[in-house]
Amino acid sequence: MKITRLEAWEVRMPLKEPYTISYETISETSNVFMRVETDYGITGYGCAAPDLPLTNETAETVLSAFRSVIEPGLKGKDPLRMTWHLTRLKKFLSEQPSALAMVDMALYDILGKVAGLPVYMLLGGYRKHIKTSFTIGIMPIDDAVEKAIECVKRGFKSLKIKGGVNVEEDIERVVRVRETLGNRIELRFDANQGYTVENAIEFVDAIRARNVDLELLEQPTVKEKPGWLGKVTRNVTVPVMADESIFNLRDVFKLARRDLVDMVNIKLMKCGGISEALLIDSVASAANFEVMVGCMDESALSIAAGLHFALSRENVAYADLDGHLDLIGDPTDGTVILKDGVLYPQNKPGFGFLLD
Repeated sequence: MKITRLEAWEVRMPLKEPYTISYETISETSNVFMRVETDYGITGYGCAAPDLPLTNETAETVLSAFRSVIEPGLKGKDPLRMTWHLTRLKKFLSEQPSALAMVDMALYDILGKVAGLPVYMLLGGYRKHIKTSFTIGIMPIDDAVEKAIECVKRGFKSLKIKGGVNVEEDIERVVRVRETLGNRIELRFDANQGYTVENAIEFVDAIRARNVDLELLEQPTVKEKPGWLGKVTRNVTVPVMADESIFNLRDVFKLARRDLVDMVNIKLMKCGGISEALLIDSVASAANFEVMVGCMDESALSIAAGLHFALSRENVAYADLDGHLDLIGDPTDGTVILKDGVLYPQNKPGFGFLLD
């Protein structure tokens, strides 16, 4: 089998509702899609969701990498030699993880279509579906409560509340949402590096004093100070999760060696795709870390790749795969199925997507 043609293009997608996190407000996203055609008539699709503050990429840098590295590196080659391709390309794309994830995704899509199996079955097929949380950005407390009520009406049973700008408002926001929804809904909190160690401890102590159960506390402190995560972990009663602190295999090894967190959030766009995510997950499993599979503002095709990875591994206990739900004009809409807050794959070969 040979790759005969590759194509990449940018799609800009506004969000139905802009949202705010501790360091930015997002109203639009750009994804780069890639099509890989073969002489067997099988076509694979990949997607990059570059994020300048997080991955240090833009759609322009991804397209430049496609033209200069990816297309000449893959054209005429056998797509089934995935490890060979990804190892070679990683040398040039080590600073462009979403571009590498796009390649990884397309090659897995081809492999699944050649085998006639969904990717999650090729990877191990541990489960067939997984619950996802829905993210509520930083907003006035009354608005957050209304948004939480709306999400529950849509069938979501797990909500992630953003914060990290004002600890007192964060405490009140979480408490009000819990009081409104009761204990039947899981709540997660993500400070996106906005807290000091003292802020994080204050936040957890305050909500526990008001009998609010929280499933996890995500990335409370800055990634440049990994020791701060450890201090929070040792001084709070809520599991602490690393997100921005983990990009690659070496990062999770450092966290595990010093026992700095309880959980890690693996995002394909941060680490470079499923192949690297599997390695990170193995170290996390050895360290007895629970794993969440997360996302950025990504198309349904990209979310599908994260979903298939999540379905394949036993220690992936959580999913936060909602980045596609508010996108307008997603050309891959429908690649995953959402029912009452639970995500299902298409159960078709590869990721189940074909572009007309």
